[in-house]
Amino acid sequence: MPFHPVLAIKPIMKKFLLLTALISLGLAPAFAQVGPGGGGPNLGGAMDKLFGVNQAFSAKMDFQTSQGQGNPLTVPGKISFDSGKSRFEMNMSEMRGSQMPPNAGAQLKAMGMDTVISISRPDLKLGYLVYPGLSSYTEITAHDSTNTSSPDDFKVVTVEAGQETVDGHDCAKNNVTVTGKDGVKHEYTVWNAIDLKNFPVKVVTTEAGSSVTMVFRNVSLGKPAAGTFDPPAGYSKYDNAQTMLQTEMMKKMGGGAPPAPH
Repeated sequence: MPFHPVLAIKPIMKKFLLLTALISLGLAPAFAQVGPGGGGPNLGGAMDKLFGVNQAFSAKMDFQTSQGQGNPLTVPGKISFDSGKSRFEMNMSEMRGSQMPPNAGAQLKAMGMDTVISISRPDLKLGYLVYPGLSSYTEITAHDSTNTSSPDDFKVVTVEAGQETVDGHDCAKNNVTVTGKDGVKHEYTVWNAIDLKNFPVKVVTTEAGSSVTMVFRNVSLGKPAAGTFDPPAGYSKYDNAQTMLQTEMMKKMGGGAPPAPH
């Protein structure tokens, strides 16, 4: 059978479209608290106020979102936080939920795109999406002023709602309303662990029509290591994820001249 370039490219493009879809799969509504880096939870801005004196920590975190009555999408990962800066590392092959296409995890792993690190830097009005398997990252400028606001710009009202146990921690359950200078209110249900300086081991909120739940485990209240919130040295920098995907796809096809990274 003669070689047909269109037929040869079709399965590769199918993978490309899958990967592109996965990057946005539930992540726009799922990460309603998204940081300027996109693809990860933003713990700065209004949510910063929920952590009280705990302004530096690391933990394992399950990030769950659901819209309507659909099966929720759960993203397990590792979170680091320091005075508004945050880093969320996730393995997309471990995402659980009905929205995940069949064999998506295996395809992502084969493409070296299963691990994604989202870094939010409100202090720089920037964010980064880092792909260790591709030794590449994208830099994204923050456009949402909420993500770059100072914690002092928000007013907090807390109403006690009882006592409950979460993951072995005795917690005070609170309904918390955080209001910004613009008058916009953010409402949360928070479980503060008494043995962890009232650290919020569970947070539930609804933003942009999505219910979002964050559960923190193995919490360490120490300061994250230097460099945690910077893209790795030596990685290729791209203007956006689409250009990066196209470039890497061209490399795997072994043909054409891919766009040069910055």
